[in-house]
Amino acid sequence: MTTRPHIAVIGAGAWGTALACATAATGADVTLWMRNPVPPGTRTLPRLPDIILPENVTITGDFPRSADVVLLVTPVQTARNVSARLQTVLDPAVPVVTCCKGLEQATSLLPLDVLAETMPGRPTGVLSGPNFAIEVAKGLPAAATLACTDLALAQKLTALLNTSSFRLYASDDAAGVQLAGAAKNVIAIGAGITIGAGLGENARAALITRAVAEIGRLAEATGGRASTLAGLAGMGDLILTCTGRGSRNYSVGLELGEGRPLADILASRTTVAEGVLTAPAMLALARRHNVRVPIIETVTRLLNEGVSIEEARHLLLDRPPTRE
Repeated sequence: MTTRPHIAVIGAGAWGTALACATAATGADVTLWMRNPVPPGTRTLPRLPDIILPENVTITGDFPRSADVVLLVTPVQTARNVSARLQTVLDPAVPVVTCCKGLEQATSLLPLDVLAETMPGRPTGVLSGPNFAIEVAKGLPAAATLACTDLALAQKLTALLNTSSFRLYASDDAAGVQLAGAAKNVIAIGAGITIGAGLGENARAALITRAVAEIGRLAEATGGRASTLAGLAGMGDLILTCTGRGSRNYSVGLELGEGRPLADILASRTTVAEGVLTAPAMLALARRHNVRVPIIETVTRLLNEGVSIEEARHLLLDRPPTRE
């Protein structure tokens, strides 16, 4: 008799819950770690209350000691603390795949750079793509990229996690995939502002397209490949996040464009819009590598420096023409 694979998901927010449902479709035993205890027999969770967890998903408050793979699905800003604690109990050979998007605010580090400090020597990867949690949880068709610096490991993990509804593609550009996932949240805020302020669909399309070039420059400067921006983790995620009202970052931008103060928007939400914290960290990263990122810089100034939408429009459009 063969032992069924064990997939551990750390974090029971909307995306963690969705990934637990998606990976359960592989037939594996899935454990879903959550910080706050729930009553025995609980099969629905607060972030996705309409989703009933499959029978092969077990909710737990204990970190796994072993697994075939661990999916780390916590916000970027808490990944350091959670991964450091996980490292103390998890077998060192178990690969950990980060499924969060953004930069650590205090350090401008990408998630795998954080894990390199908290989980040194461990095999790691990143999962990213154009995925709304509720659709993945419902089993609607979706695709994503799983990247490791070791392509063989990425291929092994995609084979383990792939299902007929959640199609995974392997990549060895972990740096590019991470950067694309972080930057798209910032760009989505800008896209939302564009529509909320009534600047039109042309402006949003131009913003998304020029963002691909901007992020590509930064990806190459930080060890990734600009070509990754043409894939699921790049253009795919940008399109979804910059157009779908289910996007937290886009919806924040919409309200900003309509004139609502950022503090009021954030105070009314229980979910995290990573782009708000990622924007200044992303700008700091770009400046450290001497890379021009006018869209990211303008969104950051809108969020943190009180720049008006009209001023932001001039900052982007009144620059001297350049070659595409």
